[in-house]
Amino acid sequence: MVLSVSALPAQSRTGMSLSGATGLFAIPSGRIGWEQSGPGTFGLDIGYHSIITDGVTAHIPKVALTLFNIVELSAAVDVQPDEHRTFYRFGPRNGNDFIGGIKVQLPLPRTALAIGGNYQYINVGRHNRRNSAWQVYAAATYAGHFFDMPAETTIVVGRTFFEGHPNSNIDFGMGFDLILFPEIFDNLVHWITDFANFSYSADAFRANAWIRGVLNTGFRFNFSAIPAFYRLRFTADIMFVDVLDHNRAFAAGLTFGVPLH
Repeated sequence: MVLSVSALPAQSRTGMSLSGATGLFAIPSGRIGWEQSGPGTFGLDIGYHSIITDGVTAHIPKVALTLFNIVELSAAVDVQPDEHRTFYRFGPRNGNDFIGGIKVQLPLPRTALAIGGNYQYINVGRHNRRNSAWQVYAAATYAGHFFDMPAETTIVVGRTFFEGHPNSNIDFGMGFDLILFPEIFDNLVHWITDFANFSYSADAFRANAWIRGVLNTGFRFNFSAIPAFYRLRFTADIMFVDVLDHNRAFAAGLTFGVPLH
């Protein structure tokens, strides 16, 4: 096994995480949607993920705006099925959630480093069950090679604050984005795995990290590697959520973005 660290590629065009921020599956990365090396000063991304299990589906539409190749603003709505009860950090909940995020990328030459946070409005419209959570984090992504295949490693450290409940836990997540056999698939196929002791939101649907953490794994297809889509951000995800626990689920998603001048 050979692992080496190199400079970051010019523009990775990674997809959106479940929360709407640019990242892996459940954790944000140190990247933003449109970086300095991209074709535009501004960028707009639209995404959607679904989480499917036991005959029910949660829908997560999302949008992100990159400003001046430095700041990313994101928003997602987690539309959860009424007939399925999820387990919130401090008790059972069911309802729709809003996640709004901000991420600022710092200008470093060899590592994509960002600081960010999000606000989570839990159970929108349910007056007797509404709650809020806030998360702050720092995310670092650096590039290397694994068995001569390009790879990026992301580490996230932060903390989540829950309305009305003390919490002294430190958030930690780590993930890998490996480009599989680029000489065969021409940088199209990524294998992504991430693990964290926090979920994409405090009321995550079948991605409950509060007991043993959550491990997600699957494939991301980066269609931006195709010359016809080079100036765009176009990815598709196929993954398993919380794959090591009994409440594992299947998930899929799309991200489409355009540079704005």
